[in-house]
Amino acid sequence: MDLGSAAPVGYRARVVDKQMTRALQSAPAVVIEGPRACGKTWTGRHFANSVIRFDDLPATQLALETNPASFLVGATPRLLDEWHLADGVWNAMRHACDDRALNNQFILAGSVRQTHSITDHSGAGRVARLRMRPMSLYESGDSTGQISLTALLSGGHCRSDPPDTDLQRTAELVCRGGFPRFTSLDPVSAGTRMTDYLYDMAMLDLNGDIASHDPQKMLALISSLARNEGTAASSATLIADTAKTGGPSDRDTVARYIARLIDAFVIEPLLAWATHLRSRATLRTTPKRYFVDPSLAAAALKASPATLRADLSTLGLLFESLAVRDLRVYAQAAGAELHYYHDSNGLEVDAIITQSNGDWAAVEVKLGGDTHIKAAIESLRRVRQKVDTKTVGDPSRLIVVTSTGRAFETFDGVAVVPITLMGP
Repeated sequence: MDLGSAAPVGYRARVVDKQMTRALQSAPAVVIEGPRACGKTWTGRHFANSVIRFDDLPATQLALETNPASFLVGATPRLLDEWHLADGVWNAMRHACDDRALNNQFILAGSVRQTHSITDHSGAGRVARLRMRPMSLYESGDSTGQISLTALLSGGHCRSDPPDTDLQRTAELVCRGGFPRFTSLDPVSAGTRMTDYLYDMAMLDLNGDIASHDPQKMLALISSLARNEGTAASSATLIADTAKTGGPSDRDTVARYIARLIDAFVIEPLLAWATHLRSRATLRTTPKRYFVDPSLAAAALKASPATLRADLSTLGLLFESLAVRDLRVYAQAAGAELHYYHDSNGLEVDAIITQSNGDWAAVEVKLGGDTHIKAAIESLRRVRQKVDTKTVGDPSRLIVVTSTGRAFETFDGVAVVPITLMGP
């Protein structure tokens, strides 16, 4: 598909670009969803031939109330940026899709999930939804992409020279994060900007229509979620953890605030894998919570590359968050989804990649080191033994993602891949 005339100069290609092309070819409208500042507007402009911004129109309320369809007139595909701020535009867009009976008409970008009223009709049959996240290391130019996740899942080889990466660089990538505006900054400056990002989210973006919203409680909860990154910490745990910092004191408030964080794409739950086991063990079902980008957790913890380098336990947790972010980006490009595995016998695997055809792969994430990598390989082999492969089939791949070291395969095909060599 040709680029739109509104395409921004200097646009850096995103993994979702191919998905965007397919979506516009098959649907009248595409809604791009994701956290604020992850690049939705630029990607929308990359494909659009005209643009209307609803966060930049202070005098349009009367026009929106009387004739919202007037904002849909323009060269197609037309980008409706921050569309959720414009009452009536969703239904007008839906009707325009019906009347025109053409694909490739509208691109809608926004940072909050559907905010149109419950009386509005859905976009079923008209709207394709595309999830965007902050940049993966491949997109930001910090991974060579030599080893494709899609190829690994299809049995591709896993061999390459070691990347030029050490734990110091890993800590820097965690703190800098993948938000496009900040990838050119040094890690400390980027961390400062992410602190501002969280403050603005708590004070303004997450307020919404909740009369009882307390920004200080929200900030305390965000810090606690960062300390419990990649876990399924209970409301009781979060309440106890924030008791001395002014956090929420009841389960309903915790649930409501976490729901707002999820709706704004700040937190992205990782669902448990529901599968069949050979043993009588049972599987955990509570979702784990990850920040959509590790820099958010690092900022909430007031971490810097230096402090993380001195605290390998925390660096390991945040590196896992980085790896999960990248795996989600690459898996989505392959038409796959991420889950996690945790059974009642205590066996855990950081990520399970499930494909629409039923194929699955298991992934463990480790900073590095021979001892930790060997332990991760054994955990993956144990999961392979526990899963009822007669029902769900053998795994298409077992993968250990590391921060440093070389890429190689074991005798039984377990792939060990540094994240800075991985791509879609």
